[in-house]
Amino acid sequence: MIAGVWLNGWGFLIGLAWLAFWVLLIVLIVALIRGHPGGVAGTHPSTALRILEERYARGEIPREEFMERRSVLTSPQSGPAAPPG
Repeated sequence: MIAGVWLNGWGFLIGLAWLAFWVLLIVLIVALIRGHPGGVAGTHPSTALRILEERYARGEIPREEFMERRSVLTSPQSGPAAPPG
């Protein structure tokens, strides 16, 4: 009688398969959420600032250029940037 309820022994495996399915689904959703911080990849200001700091540390750009670009990256944007000139 009990074996009929558990599908002749396969019920345990079916239960494990469903558990694995839900765990995998939750892991995929969490991975997708963590993988997309809310913007286009590579354009996040902190990433740009980190790259700028690395370039300055390597001596690729002078201090004045570093300070100017850092102020642009850290200031709130009020509209489209005007072309240099």
